[in-house]
Amino acid sequence: MNPIKRIELRSADLGEGMLVKRALPSRHQRMVGAWCFLDHAGPVNFAPGKGMHVGAHPHTALQTFTWLIDGEVLHKDSLGNELIIRPGQVNLMTAGRGIVHTEDSVVNGGRLHAAQLWIALPEALADCDPDFAHYSELPVWHCDGVQFTLLAGSYGDVQAPTAVHSPMLGMDLFSLTGGAVTLDLNPEFEYGFLPLTGQVSVQGETYTPEEFAYLEKGSEGLEIILGADTRVLLLGGEPFKQPVQMWWNFVGHSKEAIAQAQRAWEQGDARFGDVGEAPRLKAPTLPW
Repeated sequence: MNPIKRIELRSADLGEGMLVKRALPSRHQRMVGAWCFLDHAGPVNFAPGKGMHVGAHPHTALQTFTWLIDGEVLHKDSLGNELIIRPGQVNLMTAGRGIVHTEDSVVNGGRLHAAQLWIALPEALADCDPDFAHYSELPVWHCDGVQFTLLAGSYGDVQAPTAVHSPMLGMDLFSLTGGAVTLDLNPEFEYGFLPLTGQVSVQGETYTPEEFAYLEKGSEGLEIILGADTRVLLLGGEPFKQPVQMWWNFVGHSKEAIAQAQRAWEQGDARFGDVGEAPRLKAPTLPW
């Protein structure tokens, strides 16, 4: 089996008591397959009157993938979608040439625990029509004290319903009392795993929610031991031939594509639309 690279997460305080830990991208690892962004939000209990409130912001050339573990979040977008996502559900928003959305806690003073991911679209689909899909039911099964939830791609003969556009895997593993399993890996995939709660042991090494682990392609199996009340997010996919460009909330296959998107956002171009009267977030200055 290939050696595992251990990557320390970066933390950011978004205010209102909201702490986010970023696993992807980092200077140590830009992507895992098409997965190009991973934030672990919470778990947090907001103070009375406080909550998560993210103003209108744009995306391009990606899919946002929200996996909710605890709490409720209201999603609104420029396509007219308005929907509450609840624990065990996935929101999958395809930005394509451009979309805008907001995210808000349904009840202030509540609890929130989620993983927010981005999936880079292949270059041929980077400018596709925007879309949104909500998945309230996902494949779930149990083995050796571990609950498996398939979020994206396929595992064995199980296929997730989420509509993605690259060979990939997304899976949540949870154990209440502890369990040990051997995962079948695709040797053409690279993999990453992130403990969301508790701790996990892989190849005799212990990992906590402060760390992300990366495994390059070529492995066919992974023995993993989950401690009590442990949840692990497993990502995989065929490596992208060229890493995508990323800046703020934009993904693109060139710096010019991102610069064009940023200019369009700053000028209020109809490319993105709007989300009612929601305040628009201001993009930071391009670094190039």
